[in-house]
Formats: sequence, structure tokens, C-alpha cells
Amino acid sequence: MMAIFHDMIEETMEVFMDDFSVFGNSFQSCLSHLERMLKRCEDTNLCLNWEKSHFMVKDGIFLGHKISNQGIEVDKAKADVITKLPDPTTIKGIRYFLGHAGFYRCFIKDFSKIARPMTRLLEKDTSFIFFQECVEAFQTLKRKLTEAPILIAPDWDMPFELMYDASDYAIGAVLGQRQDKHFRPIPYATKTMTEAESNYTTTKKEMLALEFTFKVIDTKGAENLTVDHLSRLKNPYQNVLDPKEINESFPLETLNLVSTRGNQSTPWFVDFANYHAGNFIVKGMSCVSGKEAIEILKAYHYGPTGGHHGPNYIAKKVFDSGFYWPSIYHDAQDLVKNCDVCQCQGKISQKDEMPQNSIQVCEIFDVWGIDFMGPFPSSRGNKYILVVVDYLSKWVEAKALPTNDSRVVCKFLKNLFARFETPRDIISDRGTHFCNDQFTEVMQKEVGENSASWSDKLDDALWAFGTAYKTPIGCTPYKLVYGKACHLPVELEHKAYWALKHANFDLKTAGDHRKVQINELNELRDQAYENSLIYKEKTKRLHDSKIKNHVFNIGDRVLLFKYRLKIFSGKLKSRWSRPFTISQVYPYGTVELSQPDGPNFKVNGHCVNTNLERTYPSW
Repeated sequence: MMAIFHDMIEETMEVFMDDFSVFGNSFQSCLSHLERMLKRCEDTNLCLNWEKSHFMVKDGIFLGHKISNQGIEVDKAKADVITKLPDPTTIKGIRYFLGHAGFYRCFIKDFSKIARPMTRLLEKDTSFIFFQECVEAFQTLKRKLTEAPILIAPDWDMPFELMYDASDYAIGAVLGQRQDKHFRPIPYATKTMTEAESNYTTTKKEMLALEFTFKVIDTKGAENLTVDHLSRLKNPYQNVLDPKEINESFPLETLNLVSTRGNQSTPWFVDFANYHAGNFIVKGMSCVSGKEAIEILKAYHYGPTGGHHGPNYIAKKVFDSGFYWPSIYHDAQDLVKNCDVCQCQGKISQKDEMPQNSIQVCEIFDVWGIDFMGPFPSSRGNKYILVVVDYLSKWVEAKALPTNDSRVVCKFLKNLFARFETPRDIISDRGTHFCNDQFTEVMQKEVGENSASWSDKLDDALWAFGTAYKTPIGCTPYKLVYGKACHLPVELEHKAYWALKHANFDLKTAGDHRKVQINELNELRDQAYENSLIYKEKTKRLHDSKIKNHVFNIGDRVLLFKYRLKIFSGKLKSRWSRPFTISQVYPYGTVELSQPDGPNFKVNGHCVNTNLERTYPSW
């Protein structure tokens, strides 16, 4: 609504959610503004409820307020409902009343002061006893609603007057303007102080009501009659709170005053200064430094009892042995980062991955991902599985093969093109990223412990995968390809409805039903494309928020992670190979690696590790 009427708001109409009012200074101006509003509704296909519409009225109810040329008043109907409420008997009843009465608090002078006896009952660990002063406050608020003044609309060409004051427990203010030399309120405002604010000095309490864009004019108490009486009220709860001493000691102010160790221009005593400021000196431990500290770290990492653990475990071992120094965690991290064994045997964590770059495909079978799985234990002479996955429909084709050479790949692709047409692109890489993880899980569960029979279970796995619901496309791959649900053997066995209905015996009826399914197929594929786009954008945001920023430079020496797909126990072997040199950096996280005894090749950036430089800490 705000966007539709953006050029009319505050000039010819006011909008709140789906309610709006059109106004004017005369009958003709109202007609002109109304015509403009209705034309805008017609242009934007906005429908109005005529039963709830009122035209050419001199006053009306809008958002619980009566609006007229005199100003803004309380809706008498709503006020009557509130005044007929009985005395509250529970905490919930007090909240209910204060919530309704608080809707009109801008009409009620000293609202917070009047309601104070009741709001105290809402405080924690306070017994609910509705004293006489609570009854009086309840009745006063109801009476104030019936006697509420008419608030004027602000005249932006006239000066405003803001009067405020503060007592020991409340702040009162009123904003208004003078009409015919008489002060007329625009709204009243009151606020009960918090426990912390009630401890402020008188000057600070006064400043709670200040806004720095206003010009502050000191008014004598005798002239500030509208709100000055608040400061003269006696506070009946003055002695309820126990006085507390203010702690003016802030030890953390000295912590980390000296810059951290990353700046080469900082003095040598940086770590010690911060260490002492935190008061972390441990008695009974030896503080070491220089080469001695590095030798201790190496002994606990490379030595017979080291085990090449991570930096936290190394630091813990050093502490348990009675040694420490301020930068032990930083030095341990540097040591592990530059350890050959750790870098060559470590795994790729999620934060090391590259940002996702979605490949959007508009038609099924336009782009296939292809890769080999294996080698596996021999099953009927087969050791590998060649898998292709359609990027849009998630349709999977797979074949068990004895080898993984180019001859069997060409033969498989020729058969694939004959059944699904020639694709626009075939995508693969050096790893197993295009082997579908869900298909791998299906194979694991189908094969079980008898890994020698995996080739016999391949067709069952393909059938199970093709008929399973896929979240990215919002349906099954089978339905997206054929335009209908796949009928399974269990449906015939247990007499599903489709197997019994008369349409299966009537060729014309069955044919018409199939035509409808084919006609709906394009719409189904369009919807799958939209679902896939939304799903990929969502997963990209989630994925990219958990990774670190990678910077690759030409000439960097890197390690390369080699994959072996784990389907059967004992068959997963992964390692880092070296050395390679980055010869070219491409967009979307791709780098080209060169090797002394072979051709250059491209890999995804998350498969390489740049931690080859030897920069041990210096003291």
C-alpha cells in the first residue's frame, strides 16, 4: 500500500496497512483527491470493500480514533468498553487493562504516574494484592478516558513547544502548539523510570527527556504548570531499594592496550604486557622463550609421543608438563600449519571449500555430469561404475564396467545420446563431485555386507533413486521425465486404485488421461526449474557463509588432494600429493597447476593447499 500511494501519502491521504483515508479542505478538493485515489486503485487492480467504505464525512473513526476538523479524539465506543471492565483479580487482568488503556495513553496526562500502583504488581517476586491505591488508579484511568481532551493535529508552519519534567520515579512531557494564545496539546507522553534510571542525579533525570535537535529553554517552576507538579510528588517507594556502592574499578581497561603480535612494528614485550594485564600468571610453571619454546613444541608434535596432533592438543600437553609462554597457541598453530606430515595427511574441511557457482539448466538432458566410481571388489568381472546425472531432472544412468578407459566411455555415451538426444554440455573433473551422494547412499544400502554382488544391485539402485522425491525439483526424477508417477510392483500386489479403476480398460479414457498428463508436463518442468533455482540460491547462501576467503597467486606452490570414493569399508584412501605450481587463476575458484614432468591441468581451488612456506615463529 505504501508503494502504491507513495506520492499521495501525507498530502492527500494517510495509509496504515490496508486501511487508508482521503482528506481535503473542501468538498471539491476531497472529490479530486478521491478520484485520483480510485484511479490508482484501478491501475493497480486493487479491490476495495465498499461495505466498509465511507464517503464525504466530516468526521470518522480511523484506527480507533475519531478524526475531525477539530482534532483527534478517543473512540467513545472503545472507551465505553474499557470503562465497563471489572476490577482485575489476576496479573493477566492487569496486563489486559493496561494494554487497552495504554492504547490511548497519549490522551491521558500523567498516565505512568496514575498507573504506577498497578505496574508495581507486574514486577518480579511481587505478591498480588490489589490495595486501595490500585483501585483508585484503576478508576482514575477509566475516568480519564471519558474525559480525554481533543488533541490537535500539528501545524508544521507554527512553532512547537515541548514541556517536560522528572520526578523520582517518572518522566512526563507534553508536545503542543499555541492557538489563539492558548496552549493546545498534540500528544502527552510519560515514562516510568527503570531501577537504574531512578538512581540518576536530578540533572541526568532531566536529560532523559531531552533531544539534542531541540532548543532547550529553562522555564521557572511557577510557569511550568503543565508538568511541573510531577517533580513535586512524594515518592511512596523511595526507601524500597537498597543503596549500592558503584564500582569504579575497571581492570579490563588495561587489557590489550598494546597492539597484537601481527604488527611487525610493535615492541618485543607485547605478549608479556597483555599477559600480565589479564592477571593470568600461573604459579608453579616454567616460562620459556626463544628457541627453547620452539624445541618444546617440536618435541610434543614430531616426537615419539607427539602423534602430530592439532595446535590445541599440543598446547594442552605443554601446559600439563609445566611449561607456558604468552604466544603458545599462536606458535602451535604456525607449527602445525607448516608440518609436512599434517599437511599431506589432513582432510579438506568445509571452510576450505570454494564459493558455490550454480549451473542453471532450462531443459532436461541439456547438461550431464559424468564420472567414474571405484575401483570396487570385482563383481562378475566389473570393478567400476560409470555414472551420469542430468543436472535439472536428477535422472541417473549408470553402468558396471571392467575398466575405466576411454573406449568404454565412448560406447556408453553413444548409447546415452541415442536415448536422450545429444546434450549441450558434459561436465566432469578429476574428482568424484559429480557422482551423486544420494545415489552412493542407495548403493551402500542395496549392497549391504555382500560387496561381491554390487553389480547385480545396480539396476535396483537406479530404480529406487529415480522414484525418490528430490527436494531441489519438488518431485521425483521419473515424474519429471515421463510426466507421470512410476507404478511399482507393490501397487499391483496390494491392488492400488489405479490398478482397479475402469479407466485402465477403456482405451479412450486412458488416452485422454495421458494427454492431460503430457500437456501438464511443460508446466511441471517449468516449476521444477523454479524450485531448482530457489534451492540452489538458498544452499549457496548457507554454504558461502561458512567458508573462508581464498587468495591464489600465480607461482604459489601447493599440495593437491586426491580422492578415492568410499563405498565399501577399507576402500577409502585419500592423500595430498606435491609439489605443484599455480600457473593460471580462473574465475569461479578454478586454478591451473603445472608439474615438472607432465602437462598442466585445471582443478577446483578447494582441492589445493597453499600451506608450504616455512615461517616458524621468531622471538
